[in-house]
Amino acid sequence: MKNIVNNKIGMLFKLFIMVVMVGLHVQSCEKDDLEIQQNFPFEAEVMPVQKYVSKGETVEIRCRIIPNGNYTGTTYSIRYFQSEGQGSLRLFNDPSFVPNDFYPLTEKEFRLYYTSESTVSQSFDIWIADNAGNRQKVNFQFNPQSTGTL
Repeated sequence: MKNIVNNKIGMLFKLFIMVVMVGLHVQSCEKDDLEIQQNFPFEAEVMPVQKYVSKGETVEIRCRIIPNGNYTGTTYSIRYFQSEGQGSLRLFNDPSFVPNDFYPLTEKEFRLYYTSESTVSQSFDIWIADNAGNRQKVNFQFNPQSTGTL
């Protein structure tokens, strides 16, 4: 009698394990699509720049985008807004940027050139964004430099 009860319990346990295994297998196959992460936050690294600029002087700003992952479909863009003073910002030999317009970045390492057009303090922000909605803001401030100051 004990053998029959033990056999039934053993069979029920094996049946229970099989049902659980089939259920786990079915649940794991529920999604047809692989989940591929396409959204990676990034950091904007900027080399230090000088604090003083005189009217007509151009300052080189070296920038680098450092993503926290890699997705080949990621694209980056840049825009800027000047809140104080006057000047122009451009990417390498391209024409000067229009404030608040987006411009595509083709490389993750690039150089911006800011040319002062005033004799007062100047301040502007650049915004770097990707096509997933991530963005980084970098602020620049320059003080006027008189021609007699070194």
